Amino acid sequence: MIAVYIERENGRAKKSSLEALSYAKNLAVKNSAQSIAIVAGGEVPSDLGDAGADAIVHVTDGNLNEFTPEGHATAISEVCKQKGVTTLIMAGTYAGKILAPICSVKLKAGCVTGVVSEPDLSNGFVVRKSCFSNKAFTMVNVKSDRKVLSLIPNSFEVGSFGLTPSVESISVSTSVLTKSLEVDKVKGKIPLTEAELVVSAGRGMKGPENWGMIEELADILGAATACSKPVADLDWRPHGEHVGQTGITIKPNLYIAIGISGAIQHLAGVSSSKVICVINTDPEAPFFKVADYGIVGDAFEVVPKLIERARQLKGL
Repeated sequence: MIAVYIERENGRAKKSSLEALSYAKNLAVKNSAQSIAIVAGGEVPSDLGDAGADAIVHVTDGNLNEFTPEGHATAISEVCKQKGVTTLIMAGTYAGKILAPICSVKLKAGCVTGVVSEPDLSNGFVVRKSCFSNKAFTMVNVKSDRKVLSLIPNSFEVGSFGLTPSVESISVSTSVLTKSLEVDKVKGKIPLTEAELVVSAGRGMKGPENWGMIEELADILGAATACSKPVADLDWRPHGEHVGQTGITIKPNLYIAIGISGAIQHLAGVSSSKVICVINTDPEAPFFKVADYGIVGDAFEVVPKLIERARQLKGL
């Protein structure tokens, strides 16, 4: 049995969880096993069958309606024990990074985070994971009977399996030691960890008053916005947009960096992007060494032209 912890946003399963579910289904097929989706509290999303769930286990304890590490980890672990789960999979999001090690202890399971490949089963259970701030990869052979894997978001495709899963509601006794007093969510924007397109900018924008063009370009492209650490430290942009070694690690299909030099700390958080496009006035900026495409020019001249062209292509 292979299980996936499902995270939700506004009643829908997060894309990263659907990726994990499709990953699990592919692994289940190889092992002639069943893939189950674990939903803790709240409502059951409607798209889990299409992404690969053979069955859904809904833990209905009211303590789980809000995310708490101890509550959700207890619920997940109890389901895994009851159902004889051998492999637990989750997305490497904020929640996943907290829950994976806790669940591995509760289940006495081997734990691998930052997974970027399906397991090689020809000689054990070998997975490829990112390490050293995305500067290298390592192969890990998990020898424990139970395994916990967390996947880097945007590393795998969401499948279309067209399944109609059964839904089982169970109750698990959970003790919650912490409580959320307030949740401040960014509304109307694509979460960075879910985004396939990201437009990011740095100190080259010269001030927060010039961010309008960055947001306009992102809106036209359907992209998320991000920033470098100095920009967040100066309070030009929210810290939730800071990508880099000490911020959020992302893996979009396209990362556009505007006015960012590309220090190694920043590259650590974005180097896994499939395509990197850099706009900078300095031809010697480190970012150009890793960029797929580069424009040496002033952002205040280049970005408006990109916006104009993007509008033409979008028919706006």
